[in-house]
Amino acid sequence: MNVVGNLAAFCTTIAYVPQIVKIWRQGGEDLSYSMLLFYLAGILLWLVYGLILHSAPIIWANVATAILVAVAVVLKATVKVRASQRESA
Repeated sequence: MNVVGNLAAFCTTIAYVPQIVKIWRQGGEDLSYSMLLFYLAGILLWLVYGLILHSAPIIWANVATAILVAVAVVLKATVKVRASQRESA
């Protein structure tokens, strides 16, 4: 059963990496801060739930995902869309 939890945690966590790459390359104008912050709040609640249950897959997946979402928020705030990309849009 723990193998299934670890595999599910890996898949749902790694799924966010392409979004980080896209924000890094293209900027995050199409993402709203409210969505990112609500998503982060949900992840942190899942982390608390995992801590209550002492469930390693829930804990590590949500720590990793929280870090990825925090990176997305920072990138959204700091990475600007390149002028050449704006002109071609």
